[in-house]
Amino acid sequence: MGGVLFLAFATFFFWYWGSPKYTDVGYRPEQPVKFSHKLHAGDLGMDCRYCHTNVEVAEHANIPSTETCMNCHTLIGIDNPKVAPIRESWNTGEPIEWVRVHMLPDYAYFAHGPHIQAGVSCIECHGNVREMEVVTQVEPLSMGWCLECHRNPDDKLRPVSEITNMQWTPPTDHAEFVAQWKTDKNIKPPEDCSACHR
Repeated sequence: MGGVLFLAFATFFFWYWGSPKYTDVGYRPEQPVKFSHKLHAGDLGMDCRYCHTNVEVAEHANIPSTETCMNCHTLIGIDNPKVAPIRESWNTGEPIEWVRVHMLPDYAYFAHGPHIQAGVSCIECHGNVREMEVVTQVEPLSMGWCLECHRNPDDKLRPVSEITNMQWTPPTDHAEFVAQWKTDKNIKPPEDCSACHR
């Protein structure tokens, strides 16, 4: 009886506390540059797509290159010590070794492009980045979490023009918009295994 209880407890322990909700949510790695999304995306109002240029069409959202940073920082913050690693990367040609925050296992396939084109905002998966001094993972990005959205996507959909607007609130006729949007865009999120495991 003790062995059965131990196995039951061990199974529950790893199922509950070993899930991405407990192992991944809150992940906030140390980055090589003290980059503030709150300053850039929040205070300055920079659109996510300025730095993550191919997010609308690509499988992965690119991590910005030094050249992207230097588009502004050749003129702005020249003497700011926080920008020194970017200037060094620019002068040496060595890329900045950013640490990826949001990661999926290799056996899971995910493409940003189709989600953006369907009207799923950045905030749904990444949280309100414009308020984050340091980007932190706020969702588990687990299979169950993804499937929940695929089964009930309506409250996650918005016009593509509002994708990066972190302050957008659905209008009162949002249900009508979603019904028409899903018809026009033929939005039928797949729930079968082959959608994400190829």
